[in-house]
Amino acid sequence: MTVAATASAASVSTGATRAEAAELDYRPSYLAAALAALVTFLLYIVTLAPTTSMWDTSEYIAAAYVLGLPHPPGNPFFVLIGRVFSILPIAPTVAMRINVLAALSSAVSAMFWFLVTERVLVQWMPRRWQRIVGGSLAVLIGATAFTVWNQSVVNEKVYTVSLVGLAIICWLTVRWCDDPEGPTADRVLVLIAYLLGLGYTNHMAGMLAAPAVGVAVLIRRPQTVLRWKLLVACAAALVFGLTPFATQPIRAAHFPAINEGEPTGCVTEIKMDCTFSALTYDRFMYNFNRGQYGKPELGERQAPFAAQLGMYWLYFKWQWLRDAYNENPGLQNGLAVFYFILVILGGWMHFQKDRRSFWFFGPLVFTMTLGLIFYLNFKYGHSQAPELGDSVPREVRDRDYFYLWSFSALSVWAALGLFYLWETVATLFGADDVKLGKQTVAEPRTRSFLLASPLLAVAFIPLFGNWTQASRAGQTDTTDFARDLLNSVEPYGILVTVGDNDTFPLWYAQEVEGIRKDVIVANTSLLNTDWYVRQLLRRPVYEYDEANGPAIYKGGSWKKPSGPPVKMTFDEADALPLAIATPENAAFQKGDIIAQPRLPQIMKADQMIYFMIRDAFPDRGLYFSRTAGGYPYELGLERYVVTQGMAKKLMPQQVTLGGDIVLIQGEGAVDVKRSYELWNGVFTATKSLASRNGWVDDASVGIPDLYVISGVTLAEALAQSGRIEQSRAVYDQSKNIATAMRRAQVFGFDRQPQLPIAPGADTAAQQLLLQADTTKPKQ
Repeated sequence: MTVAATASAASVSTGATRAEAAELDYRPSYLAAALAALVTFLLYIVTLAPTTSMWDTSEYIAAAYVLGLPHPPGNPFFVLIGRVFSILPIAPTVAMRINVLAALSSAVSAMFWFLVTERVLVQWMPRRWQRIVGGSLAVLIGATAFTVWNQSVVNEKVYTVSLVGLAIICWLTVRWCDDPEGPTADRVLVLIAYLLGLGYTNHMAGMLAAPAVGVAVLIRRPQTVLRWKLLVACAAALVFGLTPFATQPIRAAHFPAINEGEPTGCVTEIKMDCTFSALTYDRFMYNFNRGQYGKPELGERQAPFAAQLGMYWLYFKWQWLRDAYNENPGLQNGLAVFYFILVILGGWMHFQKDRRSFWFFGPLVFTMTLGLIFYLNFKYGHSQAPELGDSVPREVRDRDYFYLWSFSALSVWAALGLFYLWETVATLFGADDVKLGKQTVAEPRTRSFLLASPLLAVAFIPLFGNWTQASRAGQTDTTDFARDLLNSVEPYGILVTVGDNDTFPLWYAQEVEGIRKDVIVANTSLLNTDWYVRQLLRRPVYEYDEANGPAIYKGGSWKKPSGPPVKMTFDEADALPLAIATPENAAFQKGDIIAQPRLPQIMKADQMIYFMIRDAFPDRGLYFSRTAGGYPYELGLERYVVTQGMAKKLMPQQVTLGGDIVLIQGEGAVDVKRSYELWNGVFTATKSLASRNGWVDDASVGIPDLYVISGVTLAEALAQSGRIEQSRAVYDQSKNIATAMRRAQVFGFDRQPQLPIAPGADTAAQQLLLQADTTKPKQ
C-alpha cells in the first residue's frame, strides 16, 4: 500500500510543500529497518542466555519442548512455535534455540518500530536520511530498554512473541490510516483481526492493540461500522485466529509431561466420547478463564491506583539505567525524568506532524500505560516502597515484564522527542527559511544537523547503562541449581518442593536435559489441584541413569520401584477434599514414624505427602527441598529428617546424633559426610554462582542465598567434626558466592571474615549468621 497515489513531481509543480512532496514520494525504508533489526538481533545473541533462568523460563522451555501445556491459559501458539524452534539446528542446545526465538521476536519488533517512526517523520522531515536516523533512534532506545533487553535474551515466557505481534499490527494500522479507502484497506483490517485473535492464543496481551485499532477506524473511516460484510469477515478472522486453543484438549489427552490444567475429560487415553464431553468443556473453560488464580474484580483494587502508578514509574526508571544496587539513584531519577520528557515531546510532535497515525498510536500508548495499569490491578511491587515492608500486600516478584510492550512502543515517541531536540539545536548552527503550508519555518541545513549530532549520543545511555544487568551471557546457575537439587536425592526418590523457582528448573532439567528423571518432583502448591495429583499417579517410573549420575551413588543397590508413589484411583484422588480441619490429637504413623501435624487445617497437598510416606516410603526415599523451609516441622516430621546437601532426607526412625550426624542450631541434624561429598564433588552451582557479578532479581535471590546458608551450615558442621581445613574451604566458597551476589554485607561476611567455630565449641550459643545490614535501603 502507498500513501496517496499521485506523483510527487506534479505536487511540487502545483506548489505543494516539500514535506507533502516527501509524503507522496514515501516508500518505507525496509532495507534500513532490516539492517537495524539485524544489529539488534546480534546484540541479543551476544548477550543471550545459554540455558534456562529463574521463574517461568524453565516451565515454558520445557513445555515447548514436550509440546505440553504451561500454566493457564496454556499459551498454545507459543507452545507450537516454541516446539518448532526447539528442533531447529540453530543453536547447540534446546534452551538456546528457544531463547533465540525471544531474541528474534524482539529484533523483528524493533524493525517495525523503525518503520512506524520513519512514517511519522514523513510530514516532518523531507530527507530520507533524516527519517532513517529517526527510525534508528527508536530501535536503539527501545531495544536496549532494560526490560525489553532482559526479556529478549532468554525466553522467560511469551512476552516477546506478543511484542512482535503488537508491532506488526501497529505497522499495518498506521499504513491503513494512510489510505483507508485504498484497494487493499479492507483486507488489511481482516488481517489485523486475524492477528489479534492469533496473538490472544499466545497471551492475552495479543488484544492490547484492539481498542486503538477501533479508535483509528472510527476516526479515519467511521462508515466501516456500517459495512456488515466487512465486520463479519473481521469477526470470522478473529475467531479463526483463536483456533490454536483447539489443540489443548487434544494434546492434554495425550498426557505430556507438563500438562497444567489438563483441559480434557479423558483419564487414560484420548477418545471421542471423553474429548467431546461436558467435562472437557468445563475443564477447558476453567483453564481458559484462569479460574485457579481467583483474580479479583477490577472494582476490588489490590492497591491504591496511585501506588499502581508508582509501580509503573519505578519500572520506567529501570529502563534507562537498571541501578539494581541503588548505587546511582540520582542519576537514575534524572535519566527517567529526561526520557519521560522525551516521550511527552515525542507524543506532542506526533500529534502535530501526523494526526492520522496519532489517532491510532496515541490510544495505543494510553492502553499500554494507564489502561494496562488499571486492568492488571497489581498489588504493591516487590521492590516498591521498601519502607512499607510487609505492611502492604505485595507481588511475589517484580512485574516489569508486563509493561514490556509499553516500554518498547514508547521508543517511538522517545525517538521523536530526541529528534525534535536535535532539530532545535541544529537550528542554532544555521537554517534556511522554508515554506511549510501557510507557514514559513527555519529548516536546519545538513551541516547544522551534523554539528548537532553529538546530542544523539544520549540514545546510547540505555545500551551502556543496562549491559551488565540485562545481559545473561554465560549464566548457567539455574540449570546447575536444578542438577544440584536433584542430585541431593538418592535414586528413585521423591523430592518435595513448594514453589516456582524450586520446581520449574527441575522440570526443565528432567524433561529437556534428561537429568535425574528417576526422581519424582512433588510440588505442594500444585498438589492442591486435582489435575496435578492425577499426573502424579500417571507418571511413569523412569530408569535411574547410573552412568550419568553422581559418583556417590555408583555401585549402590537401587531397586526400581513399580507403580505410582500413592496407591489410589483417579476417582479417589479427585474426591480428596481441598482442606480438612486438623482433628484434635491428630497423628500420622508409619513404622517408627509418629508425626503430629502443626497445621490448623490439613490441605490436600499435606494429605498427599502423608500418603506418599504411607505407600512408597522407605522403598522410595522421601526428601524435602531446603527451599521448603519449616514444612517438615509443620507436618510433625522434624525429628525424622536430616540435611543432605540441598535437601532434607526423611529417615525411618528418629535421627540419632553421633558419627557423621551433627546438630546445627537453626538447621537441625546434618549428615556431614554426605553433605560434604555433594558440596565438594557433585554441586556445580557453587562455581557458576561465584562467577556472577550480582543478582539483579531480588525476588529470586533466595536460591543463591540458600547456597551461602548451606555452605556456612556445612562449614560449621565440619568444624564440629574436627575437619578444620575442609570447614575453612567451604566457608570461603560460601563467602565467594555471597560476594559475587553483592550480598556479603547481608550475611555479615564483612564483619565476620572467618567462621568463629572451633571443635567442641558451644554452637548453641553462637550465631550462624549476623543480622542483615539495613543501613542501605533497597531500591
